[in-house]
Amino acid sequence: MLEEFKKFIMRGNVLDLAVAVIIGAAFGKIISSLVDDILMPLIGLVLGGLDFTGLAITVGKAQVQYGAFIQNIVDFVIIAFVVFLLVKVVNSLQKPAPAAAPTNKECPYCASSIPIKAKRCPNCTSQL
Repeated sequence: MLEEFKKFIMRGNVLDLAVAVIIGAAFGKIISSLVDDILMPLIGLVLGGLDFTGLAITVGKAQVQYGAFIQNIVDFVIIAFVVFLLVKVVNSLQKPAPAAAPTNKECPYCASSIPIKAKRCPNCTSQL
């Protein structure tokens, strides 16, 4: 059983997933800092210092802090937009792979696949 576990852990996709989770967590901290420390103060300034986190209502003995929920929704939308922009930039920097030149063509007489440089079809022996 230990040998099977070792094989499972050493498979490439498991290691790739582990690296992705670690990088994703670190990237999440960067994005959260961008939103909390840079964007939200600017948005608060534009909106006249509006801060949702203090909004709450009391129902009986329970305090419902709907402002924190609204703030988390705003944070999510901003984070999603920033990630969208980053993915868009990365995708625009990647060049598409050039299309490979075709190596085969279709015989016009028998419709079989033949090498592109062929002068005669090996299947129906037609002159091309």
